[in-house]
Amino acid sequence: MSAPFLLNWDDISLLLGQVEVHDSMKQAFIEYSKGNAEIPPVGELLFEDPPGEVHIKYGYLKGGSHYVIKIASGFPNNEEEGIKPGQGMMLLFNINTGLPQAILVDEANLTDLRTGIAGAIASQTLANSDLEVATIIGSGVQARYQARCLVDLMPLNSLMIWARDHKKAEVLMDDLSDLNITIKIHNDLEALVKESQLIVTTTSAKTPIIKSDWVQPGTHITAVGSDTPEKCELDPKLLAKASIVVADSISQNKLRGEIYQALKANCLSVENLIELGEVLAGTKLGRTGSNQITVADLTGVAIQDLVIAEAVYRAKLSN
Repeated sequence: MSAPFLLNWDDISLLLGQVEVHDSMKQAFIEYSKGNAEIPPVGELLFEDPPGEVHIKYGYLKGGSHYVIKIASGFPNNEEEGIKPGQGMMLLFNINTGLPQAILVDEANLTDLRTGIAGAIASQTLANSDLEVATIIGSGVQARYQARCLVDLMPLNSLMIWARDHKKAEVLMDDLSDLNITIKIHNDLEALVKESQLIVTTTSAKTPIIKSDWVQPGTHITAVGSDTPEKCELDPKLLAKASIVVADSISQNKLRGEIYQALKANCLSVENLIELGEVLAGTKLGRTGSNQITVADLTGVAIQDLVIAEAVYRAKLSN
């Protein structure tokens, strides 16, 4: 019996050039929506002093080779100590024997990457296809991943950024300068939303920052920041206004995220929800008109962790 690979983030980052998961992640979403996955409810620990959160996600695809257990945390005060706020690891096991095959101490970077890829897939799938400008709300790690993954998948020529902290927005703009597209900071959120047709929200807000009446016909919003029952970036009335509301996991989104908030406010009915995997498979229609408002609420599903952990494992095997 061989020992499992033990890789830290430095080791993993050297393999990322061999990691391509767009197609496999799309297929994983499709299989999930077909019922071909076992994904238990999210495990969660919330802390107050210092503030922090830990998410535990795990699962497998039927007929697959592995199951995954992922632990990812966020402790915002870490920055004051010079420690990355996100921490965690992914554990990959053989599905037939239970033998551990990879321990990926990724500092939550793989979680951030798979979230960025899923967000870009949702945006590409649901936004109008002729868009050249995207708006990023937020200035943290996920804002960076969403921007980079969007540019990988969509023919964008410019990005607009809004963040509560203008200095952090300037740092973000500098960090993304290698993308070779136009990047601008906008200080008026309402005006920015009103002129945007593709918006990605990446904040940890607990009260809505985007109002329903700001959002214009033809707009698509991919919301990735609200991944707990407490968080909320979008006015719940916006989900009532939208023609299409897409969940990554209806069962999970009923308990957390923007959909949970809209259900709680009686602004949305579960019967009107569809899953991203259904749109990708063509079993449910996504956008059918250029003037529709569409919303994708992504709370993060363990199949994404499975796909990216397996890709890193395969890349390590081939080296």
